[in-house]
Amino acid sequence: MDFEAARVKMVENQIRTTDVTSHSVLNAFLTVPRENFVPEKSKLLAYIDNDIEISPAISGKPARFLMEASPLAKLLQLGEIDKEDKVLDVGCGTGYVSALLSILAGSVVALESDEALAVEAKTNLAALGYDNVTIVTGELEKGHAGSGPYDVIFVDGSVQEVPQALLDQLGEGGRLIVVLGYGHAARATVFIRERGALSENVFFNASIKPLPGFAKAKEFVF
Repeated sequence: MDFEAARVKMVENQIRTTDVTSHSVLNAFLTVPRENFVPEKSKLLAYIDNDIEISPAISGKPARFLMEASPLAKLLQLGEIDKEDKVLDVGCGTGYVSALLSILAGSVVALESDEALAVEAKTNLAALGYDNVTIVTGELEKGHAGSGPYDVIFVDGSVQEVPQALLDQLGEGGRLIVVLGYGHAARATVFIRERGALSENVFFNASIKPLPGFAKAKEFVF
């Protein structure tokens, strides 16, 4: 299979057609070999217009997915990321989004809760020379305050709510990019910290796979 040709078709047919016009975002998708971040059995499917399973559900752990290219590109475009930015990638999986962010940003901290996926991400990124990415492990909903504050926090999946711990790790002018909600009612949302206060801006519907660890705590009913 000609992966380079497939990559160009993905950008032209899946990404440009959904109002992604950022040159830097388009260039990142043209540059990063998506096929290197999926299981061997899925390499020929790396550029389909769909989510791709990167880790199956096992021993009570939910399955994990590489996000479909179109909503991913639209979300990254919302962040207006540049080379001055330090980014926290929450739920980096096998490292694909971290690789895209490494091209867009100055530095990336890639957080993963699954030890096996973290090892895979580190191997993948090192093999391709993305040396401005640091892999860390820990609970996704807690972020990684030790390397903060961040100019951008990108959440690699849909969540019910954004924990305060993550919002607290945004620096002045920082943007947190996330899909709030599950299914077709979920919305691409950007939180921005300005003069110490947070604003919330909703942009478009985005049905993407949920990220584990972010379920809203059950409320007591009296």
